[in-house]
Amino acid sequence: MARLRGYLLAGILVTAPITITVYLTYLFLTFVDSKVAMVLPTDWYQALYGKATIPGIGLIVAVTFFICIGWFATNFLGRILILISEKILARMPIIRTIYSATKQVLETVMTSQSNAFREVVMFEYPRQGCWSMGFVTGSAIPQVQENTGEETLNVFIPTAPLPTQGFLLFIPKKDLIFLDITVEEGIKLVVSGGMLKPDPDNPGKIIKETGNTGKANKVKIEGT
Repeated sequence: MARLRGYLLAGILVTAPITITVYLTYLFLTFVDSKVAMVLPTDWYQALYGKATIPGIGLIVAVTFFICIGWFATNFLGRILILISEKILARMPIIRTIYSATKQVLETVMTSQSNAFREVVMFEYPRQGCWSMGFVTGSAIPQVQENTGEETLNVFIPTAPLPTQGFLLFIPKKDLIFLDITVEEGIKLVVSGGMLKPDPDNPGKIIKETGNTGKANKVKIEGT
C-alpha cells in the first residue's frame, strides 16, 4: 500500500507541472485567438470554408501583426513616428506616467541582456529578529543615497505565489546578507512558499521540504 501511495505521489509530481503548464498555455492562446478573431471580417473565409470562425486564425493574425509592427518600428520611418508619438504622450500628465512605467518594465523584462533581479539577499524585516528575502534590483537613486548618507540598494520583496507582485525597499548595503543561491532558485523558493529550496549538496538542484521536522528529502526535482 505504501508503495502504491509512493507511485501515486510520484505520478502527480511528474504530470501536474506539465498539465498545468499546457493548460495555462492553452488558455492564453485561446484567449488571444478568440479576441483577435472577433474583429476579423468573417465573410470571406465563411464562404470558403463554410465556418464563421477558424480555430487559430486569430493567433496567426496576432503574431503576424506584432512581427509587422516590430519590422516597422526598426526602420527609419517607424522610429520617427514612434519618437513623435512619445513626444505627444509626454505632454499628457497622467498618460505619460503610465506609458513610461509600462515601457520601462517591459523593456527590463523582455530584453535578453536584462539583469532585473541581480542577487538574492536577506534582511531583518518587518521587525528585528524576523527575516525576509528579497532581490537586489540596482542602486538607489542619488536622492536616497544623499538622505541616508550611505550606500543604499533597491530591494524588491516579492509575495507568494506571484513573484511579480511585491513592494520596494531602500536598504543600506551593510544591512543586507547576500545569499549564495541563484535568482532562479530564489524565485522558486518564493513561488513554492518555501517548500522548494536549493540543495546544498548539488547547486542548481531543488529539493522538496517534507514532514514537520524541517528536514528535506533527497528527491531531486530537476528542471522545475
